[in-house]
Amino acid sequence: MTTPATPTTPTPRFDRGRWAEGGPETVRPGVHRIPLPLPDDGLRAVNVYALEGLTEGLVLIDGGWSIPESRKALEDALARLGHDLGEISDILVTHIHRDHYTQAVELRRLLGSRVYLGAGERRGLELLGELRSDQPAGSLETLRRAGAHDLAERVGAMEHGGFDPSVWEAPDRWLQEEELRFGDTRLTVVPTPGHTRGHVVYLDRARGLLFSGDHVLPHITPSIGFELGGGALPLGDYLDSLRRMTTLADAQLMPAHGPAGAGVHARAEELLAHHDDRLTETLTVLGERTRTAYEVAGELGWTRRKLPFTDLNDFNQMLAVNETAAHLDVLVARTQARCTPTDGVNQYTAAGSWRPAFEEGAR
Repeated sequence: MTTPATPTTPTPRFDRGRWAEGGPETVRPGVHRIPLPLPDDGLRAVNVYALEGLTEGLVLIDGGWSIPESRKALEDALARLGHDLGEISDILVTHIHRDHYTQAVELRRLLGSRVYLGAGERRGLELLGELRSDQPAGSLETLRRAGAHDLAERVGAMEHGGFDPSVWEAPDRWLQEEELRFGDTRLTVVPTPGHTRGHVVYLDRARGLLFSGDHVLPHITPSIGFELGGGALPLGDYLDSLRRMTTLADAQLMPAHGPAGAGVHARAEELLAHHDDRLTETLTVLGERTRTAYEVAGELGWTRRKLPFTDLNDFNQMLAVNETAAHLDVLVARTQARCTPTDGVNQYTAAGSWRPAFEEGAR
């Protein structure tokens, strides 16, 4: 690992227990973390970062969820910093999930702020615009391919937050891997596909800060395989993106959920180790039988407490099945398992126990 980009800067003390409350928090001079509320969401809050002194206005990293409570919290936090909403000139979004993107669109409509988004999100954004219901269509199809037809029916019958595709609009600028300049400050855009296909992070090399969105989180792992227009191997993309984090100069983590201040390299290594362990667990549960992702998910433990699958609600069961399918697909890509689609359902078999059908019939 390389040394931190700012070795002479003292590490600030961050409140790790109440990160979702009491913002704003100044993490560096001119850099403020502002937690914004989420509606009935287990994540509690999303962090938006306000950067001062870069342009004629304020630059935000992520926008929050477009709900009245979020806008009020943002307005109040900026007032405590001596600013107002009208000073927001640019909003750099990490990905298109609504707790990050939809309030950026609202602020643009209200203030004329410029919105930036990774180019890899283009297809997902187009698909959102084509939807006419609040159903998570891509995830439901994943459930069906996983053999979880009853679960797909239950999730399909749920309300999903009053989905309105009009709250998503195209950004003012699609971002590639590039450097953005705001006054004397430079932010490097680093594509990090996995959680979504077009997820990006923003690296401030001079300050030694990484605004990581949902790519690297301090206490949890981001969901994988829960999006529209995703890649063919989202977990493989995510693991590659995590490895890339360890090749950049180390920095302090400015995550979208959870407290700021952890080291990026150390946390990326922890996440890589976690997924290595999870791949091993998944292969062990698969065993010598041919099984669906739904069946494998049902025998794995979930969350840090290793909860049984049956203790999860339907929405979290959907996330669990999607993530299990993503892990099984990586095992297939690594030739540790095989996948055979049968009547629209993917059947997985560990490579060591697989035999061609004609050979099985001859035995």
